[in-house]
Amino acid sequence: MAVRIVREEGDEILRKKSKEVDEVNDKIRELLDDMVDTMHKYNGVGLSAVQVGILKRLVVIDLYDNKGPIKLVNPVIIKTKGEQEVEEGCLSFPNQYAKMIRPTEVVAEALDENGKKIKIKAKGLLAQAICHELEHLDGILFIDNMIPNTLQYVEPDKSE
Repeated sequence: MAVRIVREEGDEILRKKSKEVDEVNDKIRELLDDMVDTMHKYNGVGLSAVQVGILKRLVVIDLYDNKGPIKLVNPVIIKTKGEQEVEEGCLSFPNQYAKMIRPTEVVAEALDENGKKIKIKAKGLLAQAICHELEHLDGILFIDNMIPNTLQYVEPDKSE
């Protein structure tokens, strides 16, 4: 397992559409593990493969709630419900945050790291993270859908 380089704002790969994974194998599992390590290193809630330069439909999410990270292969949202206004950031846009409108609930289907089909019913932050990461897979960035004039840059805390 390794920490990979996170592609940042202005990198053209972030605008590209990711391709479906044909087979969940050891290489895919290793990539998912690397993505979790990378997400944790930068204290992120989610990370898509495109953010580490790989155009595959892979997403990892961790709410740091003792349930452990969620690893999704070829995820799709099949249902949404409600609306919530949220503040959102992105590891590819360090220290930048904006307000967004996201569904309060989503249902997503994907394969897990063993190739088994799973369904996730998510609310709140998990629903938000799923929406954010799945948009990355289609080359959509959070700044594309933010509420106008809400983007803010927050100085990083240098004391850590």
